[in-house]
Amino acid sequence: MAVRIITDSGSDILPGEMEGLIVLPLTIAFGNDVYHDGVDLSHERFFELLVESDENPTTGQVPPFRYSQAFKEVVAAGDEAVVITISSGVSGTWESACTAAAEYPDKIHVVDSLHVSVGIRVLVEMALAMAREGASAQQIVERLEASKGKIHFLALLDTLEYLRRGGRISNVSAALGTILAIKPVVTCTDGKIVVMEKPRGLKNGRAIIADLIRKDGGFDFSRPLCIGYTGNSDKPARMFLKSCPDLWEGKGEVPISSIGATIGTHTGPGGFLLAYFGVKA
Repeated sequence: MAVRIITDSGSDILPGEMEGLIVLPLTIAFGNDVYHDGVDLSHERFFELLVESDENPTTGQVPPFRYSQAFKEVVAAGDEAVVITISSGVSGTWESACTAAAEYPDKIHVVDSLHVSVGIRVLVEMALAMAREGASAQQIVERLEASKGKIHFLALLDTLEYLRRGGRISNVSAALGTILAIKPVVTCTDGKIVVMEKPRGLKNGRAIIADLIRKDGGFDFSRPLCIGYTGNSDKPARMFLKSCPDLWEGKGEVPISSIGATIGTHTGPGGFLLAYFGVKA
């Protein structure tokens, strides 16, 4: 009996990107046009549509029926599954997974990541590694539950426009922030996205994030980490790494991945997101 790992596109992991992983898509609607994140809407095309649109798109959770289909296939094969969902604080996807999992109480195990995007990715990588090593579903769940609160999630946004569109800041605050060249530093707290710092300029924003990582003792390269970029260029992520070589050169690799619709709706292009475990954590 194998343990299958299931996640959703809120992780920004594309279908087929990681061997053995099942990725279920959230939906993204631009007006009357509805897409399945990462399936018929690539990360690149999403940001093209986002910039072209005057209004923010809306996102929809993975429905219980889609989870039920996946769970039925897993159980029919004689396997179990560990499901890692986008934070219940930003989506109803966790609730959908729990509803469908109720049909298989001893076979399907649901974990609320309390994270988004690369924060989910590092948990998925941990779960996949444990499954390959033969860990039981319960062992994987226990490890994930113990680890998710230790993940450090930080992001630097290039614009306030999409926070304004999403109603997270007022029009006045956005206008003033644009005049002052505010580049917000964002984190994930109690499963929700919050602005923690408001530096002026990207250079100051990168410096703040690097200092926060240093306070954590640097990256723990023995555990998963990832930096993601929003938009169609990885330049923001590479500029950050270039600004703080002491954190990674000669110590380990920092994987870079693209960010898709679920978090990109709120961040807009030109930013980067980082998830890691600190040495002190």
